[in-house]
Amino acid sequence: MSNEIEINLPDIGDFDAVEVIEIAVNVGDTIEAEDTLLTLESDKATMDIPSPQAGEIKQIKVNVGDKISEGTPIVSLLATDGAARKQEEQTKQAEPAPVKEEAAPVVESKPEPRPAPKTPETSQLVGQSDSAKAHASPSVRRFARELGVDLGLVYGTGPKGRILKEDVKSFTKSIMSGEKLANKGAFATPEVPPVDFSRFGEIEQKPLSRLKRLGGQALHRSWITVPLVTQFDEADITELEAFRKSKLDNAKAEGVKLTLVTFLVKAAVVALQKFPEFNSSIEPSGDNLIIKKYYHIGVAVNTDDGLVVPVVKDVDKKGLFDIAREITELSNKAREGNIAPKDLQGGCFTISSLGGIGGLHFTPIVNTPEVAILGVSRAAMKPVYENGEFVPRLIMPFALSYDHRVIDGVAGAQFTQFLSTILTDIRHILL
Repeated sequence: MSNEIEINLPDIGDFDAVEVIEIAVNVGDTIEAEDTLLTLESDKATMDIPSPQAGEIKQIKVNVGDKISEGTPIVSLLATDGAARKQEEQTKQAEPAPVKEEAAPVVESKPEPRPAPKTPETSQLVGQSDSAKAHASPSVRRFARELGVDLGLVYGTGPKGRILKEDVKSFTKSIMSGEKLANKGAFATPEVPPVDFSRFGEIEQKPLSRLKRLGGQALHRSWITVPLVTQFDEADITELEAFRKSKLDNAKAEGVKLTLVTFLVKAAVVALQKFPEFNSSIEPSGDNLIIKKYYHIGVAVNTDDGLVVPVVKDVDKKGLFDIAREITELSNKAREGNIAPKDLQGGCFTISSLGGIGGLHFTPIVNTPEVAILGVSRAAMKPVYENGEFVPRLIMPFALSYDHRVIDGVAGAQFTQFLSTILTDIRHILL
């Protein structure tokens, strides 16, 4: 006994015009009661719509992307009377099976249960990791649980990055074939939903400069891929500043602008020579560290279009006046927009100075593929207790950010202390 019925969307609560994001059945499928027919998504929730009846799917009356409400026809189903079917099965079970006398009894051996497939070592069970945050329907979550797949590692190809069953299947296939996980799955940045700010008041739209867009991409890549640690310290630069001022006339005669940054660049090289892991880059595979035997220092320069980092090459082979001259030339080119690509490449270590603007502390972002960056703030006169009395000293705060995969906290502290020693007594450069 069977008949074709039309299944409509039931009461789903205080929702209207909810979007169909997945259809879980095809025409001709035989389903049981409570099997999922489709999945809906509102602004607040994702929900599976189960079938109230067992039977065969004859027609699907909605499409993915449709907005439907209570009472909307979903599918046509050739339903089977569950009670009649159950009675028929019970009757068959009650009838004794005919046995031929001449036939020897057949003993059927039950196959041993197959062991459940092992979950890949790189995966976790659904619900124990970032799966709870994954954008997927309940039916896809259930499917992932059956396979032992961590949805937090799966890249969604559906609308708005939604994870589909096909995505779970592709992920499982790639794991079984020994492929490595794609970075876009495990480390994908959540999509930022668009906001119509004009609803709240007057706005002005101003496009970012090309330099800011490119720089932003590099900073974002560094921020999400480098485990960043920042070490703060300070240096007494009273004697250094006195020495710098004593050489201003000589520098002017040479047509050079002798700034504190010049000394920072030279001091950084001495510190890099003592701690070579700071003058390195880590291979993309993460297996090897590339130690550089040259010393090219990047100096951050602010321009009207954004931040630029020209690189002073072979600083260890140049004197203070030569370094100062090159910093001035590169900075002018950057601000005029005439700097060549070769002048922005090959850096080993970057210095960003806000001393001319102000502020106490900041955390610079590592300029990958470098592993460390120095951020310098404005120096100020402070009382320092020496030999039983307070004396005024010029104290410069600075911060060192570094890649924690390469540099540990002890090395970071040792580097900043050594750099502070050099800046306190610039004669250490000669040692």
